[in-house]
Amino acid sequence: MESPSRRDVPAWLLVCCVMVFATLVVGGATRLTHSGLSIVEWQPIVGTLPPLSETDWQSAFAKYQQTPEFRKVNQRMTLVEFKPIFWWEFAHRLLGRSIGMVFLLPFLYFFLQKRIDAKLLLRLSGIFLLGALQGGMGWYMVRSGLVDDPRVSHYRLTAHLGLAFIIFAALFWLALELWTPCRTRSGDRPGLSFLRSCSTWLVSLIFVMALSGSLVAGLHAGLGYNSFPLMHGDFLPPDMFLLEPWFVNFFSNPTAAQFDHRLIAWLLILLLPLFWFRAKATELPSRTRLAVHVLLLVFAAQISLGIATLLLVVPMPLALAHQAGAMLLFAASLWVCHELRCTV
Repeated sequence: MESPSRRDVPAWLLVCCVMVFATLVVGGATRLTHSGLSIVEWQPIVGTLPPLSETDWQSAFAKYQQTPEFRKVNQRMTLVEFKPIFWWEFAHRLLGRSIGMVFLLPFLYFFLQKRIDAKLLLRLSGIFLLGALQGGMGWYMVRSGLVDDPRVSHYRLTAHLGLAFIIFAALFWLALELWTPCRTRSGDRPGLSFLRSCSTWLVSLIFVMALSGSLVAGLHAGLGYNSFPLMHGDFLPPDMFLLEPWFVNFFSNPTAAQFDHRLIAWLLILLLPLFWFRAKATELPSRTRLAVHVLLLVFAAQISLGIATLLLVVPMPLALAHQAGAMLLFAASLWVCHELRCTV
């Protein structure tokens, strides 16, 4: 019987995964409530404390009043109206800082207890550095909206979200490896190698779809072409290539960004059921088969949320559920990939 202490490290990593997931959801709410530019300074230590007095609030509001967002968009905003958007951004930053502490303190404890070998130490150190980079990337993103244009760069937003997914993947994959170590292979069952390759490509495609969704969010592309399955009667909308050079449209044209996101979704609608049928026809352990079923169910829910979010013109609850669903779908695909690699 396995010692419970051997579960401590992967359980800690899974807690970190949950916190990354929560930060993603709060970050989505921060974006949807237009709260991301409410805190105009990056103070990793001092910024842990919110305004504690009326004077502190007046000072924070005065700094916000100097921003392009206040001058061009929210000129009539009062201090009372400022506080809710401040709290959303503060909660997002506080969660990010909390992840750092929840990761660092147990890491030091396990290290001092000599429960982390050299290889694991290197991987955990890499994850910690990614977390530090994410903090800097978050501020780099916010700064883009504090200069002239009162909105953050959609490129930086996508980089910020992409890095969050990479950190989540590193934590989740390592937790899976430690929780259920793979046995030595003596040979592959028929069709298993093909399924492994497919699962890797599915993980990559779901990651790309999440990035394309971030471009849609950053460009507010979900507010146009609110019809499905066609885009106001067209498969290829007439304003797909308004920008020059032509390839810029795929990253900066809201119509093209939404088209790209739809196209990847259609590709997954085709590929995931085929993958499921192929896995169903292959002899697999019960846990691996369960992972494949979960992946298909989560994908069906995510597609349904995406369509509903589009048709109802991006209501906040659905938009948040859709963003959360992207990370859950990514996690399910990683689980399937890991299970297939461990199947002998």
